[in-house]
Amino acid sequence: MEETDVEQVTLALLDAATDKDLEVQEQVRKSILTLGKQQPDKVLAMCQDYLLKNAKLMVTHRVVILQTIELIIECRIEKVSYPRIKSIISLASDEMTRSKEVIPDWQQAASNILVAVGNKHINEIMEEILSKFQPGLLPHFFIVQTLANLSNANVYGMVPFLNAILGTMLPMLSMAKQDNMKWVFSSALCHFSESILEYLANLDKAPDPTVRKDTFSSEISTAFDILFNSWLQSRESKLRLTVAEALGSMCHLMASDKLEENIPKLIPAMLSLYKKNNEHYIISKSLCQVIDASINMGSRVLETQLDSLLNALHHQVSAPVDYNNLPTAKNHNEALRCFSLLANSFPDRLVLFVLQKLENGNERSRAGSLGVLRHLLNSTTSIMESRKLLILASIRQPMADHSNKVKKRVVQVISAMAHHGYLELEGGELLVRFIVQNCALHDTYQKGEKPSESEEVTNESLRKMCDNTLHLLTTTVGRLADVLWPKLLYYLTQSQYSNATTPLCKSLIDLGNKKKNNQEPSFKIDFTQEVNLPSPQTLMARLLVNAAFPFNHRNHGAPSLSLLQVLSVNIHPNAEILWEKEIPPLISMLEESTAESLDKKIWIEKLLKFLSKTLATLDDDKWVCQLAAEATRYLSTYNNALEEKSFLYRFIGVTLQQCFNKEVVKKQLQEILLAARHNDAIEREGVAMGVGLCANSHLEGTLAKLDEFGKSDAFKKSPSIFNLLKDRNDVEVEKVKSTLILCYGQVALNAPPEKILNRIDQDILRCISKHFSTKVLGIKVETKDLTMKLSLIQSVGLIAKAIRECVKKQGYFFSRKQELITVMLDFIKTEPADSLRTPVRHLVMTTCANLVPLDPAMSENDTFDLLKVCVNSVFSLPPETHTPEKTKEEEIMEPEQRKALYRNTLAALQELLESVLAKDPTPDGLQTVFKHIEPWLSSGQDHERQRAVSATANILTYYMDNLTVKNMVSFHNLGALLGRLSPRCSDPHPPVRPAAVDCIYTLLYIQLRYEGFSLDHKDEAVDSLIPLKDQLENPDHSALYKACSDLTKVMSKRLPQQQMTTLVFMLFEGLVDSQTNCCRASSVILNTLLKSRGGGLQELVPEMLEVLHVRLQSITEEQVRVAACQTVLILASQHLQTVVNTLVNQPLPFDSWTCEMWMALGADPIVANEIIEIVIEKLTILAPYVDKKESMIRGGTTKVATSQPLAMTCGLKELLLNGHSQEVAVSLFPKLFSCLTVRLGASVGVSAPKGNNNKHAAPTHVAGVAADALRILLARAQLDEVMKRLDEDKVWEAIKEPNTHIAGVTLLARAMSKHAGPRLPAIVECLCPSLNNIYESQRITVTAFFSELLNHHVATELMLIDVLMNNMMERISEPSCTVRMLAVRGLGNIAVGSPEKVNKYAKELLAAMSSGMEEKDDPGKLITLEAMSGLSKVLLYLDKKNVHLLVVYIFMRIKPFLESENDEIRCASIYLMGNLSKFGSGEPVFKDQIHNVLVSLLLHLVDPNPQVVKACKYAMRVCAPVVGSEQITTMFQNHLHEDKSLHYGEFINDLTKYLIQDFPGMLNFYHISVTQFFKSNWPEVRAGAAMFIGFLLGNLPEEQLSHLNMGTITKGLVMLLQDPDPAVRAKAAEAMGHFH
Repeated sequence: MEETDVEQVTLALLDAATDKDLEVQEQVRKSILTLGKQQPDKVLAMCQDYLLKNAKLMVTHRVVILQTIELIIECRIEKVSYPRIKSIISLASDEMTRSKEVIPDWQQAASNILVAVGNKHINEIMEEILSKFQPGLLPHFFIVQTLANLSNANVYGMVPFLNAILGTMLPMLSMAKQDNMKWVFSSALCHFSESILEYLANLDKAPDPTVRKDTFSSEISTAFDILFNSWLQSRESKLRLTVAEALGSMCHLMASDKLEENIPKLIPAMLSLYKKNNEHYIISKSLCQVIDASINMGSRVLETQLDSLLNALHHQVSAPVDYNNLPTAKNHNEALRCFSLLANSFPDRLVLFVLQKLENGNERSRAGSLGVLRHLLNSTTSIMESRKLLILASIRQPMADHSNKVKKRVVQVISAMAHHGYLELEGGELLVRFIVQNCALHDTYQKGEKPSESEEVTNESLRKMCDNTLHLLTTTVGRLADVLWPKLLYYLTQSQYSNATTPLCKSLIDLGNKKKNNQEPSFKIDFTQEVNLPSPQTLMARLLVNAAFPFNHRNHGAPSLSLLQVLSVNIHPNAEILWEKEIPPLISMLEESTAESLDKKIWIEKLLKFLSKTLATLDDDKWVCQLAAEATRYLSTYNNALEEKSFLYRFIGVTLQQCFNKEVVKKQLQEILLAARHNDAIEREGVAMGVGLCANSHLEGTLAKLDEFGKSDAFKKSPSIFNLLKDRNDVEVEKVKSTLILCYGQVALNAPPEKILNRIDQDILRCISKHFSTKVLGIKVETKDLTMKLSLIQSVGLIAKAIRECVKKQGYFFSRKQELITVMLDFIKTEPADSLRTPVRHLVMTTCANLVPLDPAMSENDTFDLLKVCVNSVFSLPPETHTPEKTKEEEIMEPEQRKALYRNTLAALQELLESVLAKDPTPDGLQTVFKHIEPWLSSGQDHERQRAVSATANILTYYMDNLTVKNMVSFHNLGALLGRLSPRCSDPHPPVRPAAVDCIYTLLYIQLRYEGFSLDHKDEAVDSLIPLKDQLENPDHSALYKACSDLTKVMSKRLPQQQMTTLVFMLFEGLVDSQTNCCRASSVILNTLLKSRGGGLQELVPEMLEVLHVRLQSITEEQVRVAACQTVLILASQHLQTVVNTLVNQPLPFDSWTCEMWMALGADPIVANEIIEIVIEKLTILAPYVDKKESMIRGGTTKVATSQPLAMTCGLKELLLNGHSQEVAVSLFPKLFSCLTVRLGASVGVSAPKGNNNKHAAPTHVAGVAADALRILLARAQLDEVMKRLDEDKVWEAIKEPNTHIAGVTLLARAMSKHAGPRLPAIVECLCPSLNNIYESQRITVTAFFSELLNHHVATELMLIDVLMNNMMERISEPSCTVRMLAVRGLGNIAVGSPEKVNKYAKELLAAMSSGMEEKDDPGKLITLEAMSGLSKVLLYLDKKNVHLLVVYIFMRIKPFLESENDEIRCASIYLMGNLSKFGSGEPVFKDQIHNVLVSLLLHLVDPNPQVVKACKYAMRVCAPVVGSEQITTMFQNHLHEDKSLHYGEFINDLTKYLIQDFPGMLNFYHISVTQFFKSNWPEVRAGAAMFIGFLLGNLPEEQLSHLNMGTITKGLVMLLQDPDPAVRAKAAEAMGHFH
């Protein structure tokens, strides 16, 4: 390769080095570097010349070239000649210093070259640099910078020069006036000092081991004076910092006396920098170096600076640290390091300073002091050892701090202290308390809230830290065991530490288990000796209350039980065995539960049972009495946790059951009643339950105590008596009374049944009456006080329950029954209708249900009022998931509470309804109850209907179970009940459906009973309703339809005729039910009934049609409309022509009513067949469209569809939608398919007629209607595979639009050929006449269809080939371009469909294709394209003799198309070329032709069109044997597969190697061919051409370079390097990298 070519290329690359595209820039640099690595001297010389010749080059451009020189030197410095090194040094030095101004990018790049060279040629570099570093002259900025960087890069090479450099530099320092020069000198001095220190630290590796620190001392000291005395005062902060950094490094090299002399000035100066600069890390680092150097040389004056040093450093450690910001974190660590250094020399001063800072200062200062203290505890342990008590005393101050940030630091300090033995000392327990206090913190934020500041220490994070610390102290610091055990127990029973229970228990469990397993005596706790510890009884009470609410306070339940088990022997010696058996299952139950899944009631019962069993096992009455007394005293602890307090009352009740000392029982009851906070509902309930539980063992004593308390001063208005309960008013007295009333109820509930009845009137009701009101049952009751009300209802309910139990054994006349019921109803009436907040309804109805059966009986009016009030009050409630708005007085109820309240309320209503029905079990009695439920059955609210149907089902079951038929009477309300209930079998709300079936089942059995059938009679029809319930679980419409139909058959069979009218009337009403599902059910039941029993209703048909017409427009539900349309079908079977005429004349587009009418007509095959025949006949003879002028002014015509054929197509489409039309669709399929295909062809691009249109609907898509009809026909004919293929190919969208219609028809024909072959002969026969239609659009459609049929062998198999070929030949001379194109396509398709027939038609085919390729009237070259594609296919099967003479002619015809801008033509010509190859094999002339186009094919492998790429791969693969190279043939056949990706670069690289090897004589031709593509239209091809040339050059041996015209190549690549497309420029640059 000539030198000039490499130079030209390198020059072009250097020109392009600042290309605007970054990727091109990168590739240009890589190529220069590649050339540079191959010929470093030459490329470096060119870079040098380029810079020298282009003195005015932009700085950015110079920088790129200098950076390239640096890279070449870095990798190839050994290969660069010495003279070149010298000249490069000279160039870099000149570039660096040419401008006196500092231009950083440019001069830095030049400096970097010098540093790179300096790694190997330090002497030459120093010679050059020192020539520009002359004494008495201020050097260039970058000369000094380069010296600094060299000292870093080559320590061992540079240090020997430094003495001389420093000698020259020192006088220059005073000459530096500009800040930037001062900065660079300071930076250099810093680097020099660091290099010297590194050199001295590694003398064993150094070239001159005789170098000593004092070698540099005097120069460094001199420099120190200038930097310190002059430059450190600069106003420029960047300079000050660099000077400070340099001073820090220089300190270690200064003479000791010099440093000692400067310390009193240096340290204050350094400290003052903190205020002047924002970046503190460098200052702290330098300060640390100064302190280190001072301490190392034993400075005496350092101590004089201690105060100011400590204050400044303290300020630094107190600053907030952002660990994401590295300098602030490093600054913090450097400041702490300073403290460590000082602590070793001045321990007392330092400790005193830190401890004083703990007492004073702000939050930040205290946090900083604690950080220092922690650091010192861990880093200077031995120094701190003797100062333990002082530190322990001083830590108390920050422990009282309110700031969480300070607390966090305190915890860290305590953790460090614990590991160094501080907690065992006196006062150490305060540190433990501090940790526990912070374990008990409550959350700062509610769920979902976020901290406002990122640095904020939340309670949650502090608490977690303390939890972890307590755990670590317990498990890792062994000597703390006796500090923590048993003292941690103290915190367990103090309410302020509640939130710390879980970590406390875990620690105590760990400690206890260790001591127990090691059999340590200290495991056994002596509660009398240990000060401040709670008693065993209090501990047990506390832990059991914790366990009762296991998911409170951070899930403290399981740890509390586990600790109780560990403490068993310490609680009571007899507890251990029982608890080992009982506690683990309780813990397992908790571990398997969540707060939501645990049944709280069962859990609490288990715990109370566990308590009862424990107390019985302990068998220690004195201990139990003490437990009761201590638990009572402990009640006040839970004044802010009432649920827990309520449990503790029950705990006391169970304890008193086991207590045999009656005086103790009496005393504890008195204390409970006196001390209780009666104003709180939960507490009242708790007191009452506790008292009730006590009554189980002590009935007499309990009643006596309640009576005594009721008469005590507590109920007088004298304030003096109420000292215990503070200043009470009347309301509070009522609250105390409420407690007592509840107590009486609970006593009745819990007392032994055999003892209670004779006490109800005298002892219980009398006392309740007395407390509730002076005349509670005789006067109007004040119901404002909810507390009194609930207490009264609850107690009366419990008492009623007790009476009812006792009445079973003996008679009882309850004279006050009605008065009590009236009082109860008044309570319900005052409840808010829109919410369920209290258990008033539930309790009242339960009470009334218990009262109704008692004598005397109720009057009719009283019963009506009772039912009306209760039913409406309950059914009208919102669903239980509804959350009522919060009122001022009440809090929102928990979901579980609300759920239970609803469940109880509904159950109570059911109980009440049954109680009333039990008094009158007759049809009238049933109606008495049902009339209150009936309006709710058709409510718009799901929950209301569900309640109504469930209630009905229950009362009907109850009615039948209690039915006794005395006379043969009719069940007169059967029709009305069935009409109301049967549509509900299809209710959308699932729970309603089975309940409705239950109702009907029960009703029909009741009817059978009234008809005289016996109690045990089983009716098969009615029993068949039971399995229906399972079917109704499936919400599928067909399942519901069948179920309703079956249901109706049963009803129809059992329904008396006289009730038919009522039922039908009710069902018509059901069509407009609030629920669409029930409308469906009404329609199904109605139709089924009319079929079986509607014979006599003929005269109602007109009226019914009218109703259906109206209903169809208002009913949106499909199934209801379909059911209505079934009636229309009956009419149509009698009046076919009238129905069809009426429907055809409906406005277009049809509304949904008309569409459904049409669809209904498809249900009967006979009716459908007649209609289809009429439609086919009309569509064949009627004109499909008319041409109308667009406007008078513009001219031009539009195709507008004629109304009748369009309406018939629409109707046909709807009729075929009916699944029952399948039989007819199959029998008429060929006719229908052909008719609709031709109709579709005539509809494309046709607009809908105006005039008789539905104004509110969008206009009809004429072709769309025909396409839809055809699609539905295919579905009806069960051509599923055809449908699947058409849907996958999105044919239906394509076939109805003018631009894509032909493609759509082609895909339709393809699908029919593949999946519906046997149907084609009849279809072809029906379609043939349409080829001669006057409408071009219809001819196009049929030709397209036939053309595609020829693409499939089915045409031959079905003997259609001759018919189809003849039709295609005839169409070649068509006036329509499109038809001609389709005919050529069809002729080409024979090669695919019936290749064996190709030679039969060879002459005709070649003639048609040749004329097609020469077609003049072919604006879009579509016929040419089809002719090439067709010929390509036909050639595969033609005999050689038929084609031989035409090969070169065809080749010459298609060659111009290879570079056509039309992708499809390019693609077709390449395929055709490939297929010609078999006819040219062995012909030298053909081989030449292949080589002529090979470059074109190779470059089009990167064509932007993927189809062209596939064509190239195919053509090259099949032409491979003709090329004349075995290697290339193998390569083409292995790599060029259409479906495989190709790594183009590797492929072309390998190919060029084989071309060079096998066709050396053609290289000139190839490279000229390739360079012609440098001007291609496609950037991908231009880039490919550049790549081709690049690899050709890269692989060509030196001796063969003469074959190429390098001038042309170079010129071309240089041109491409300026191409507008960056990818082309990048490839050109890459190719240039091969010029070596």
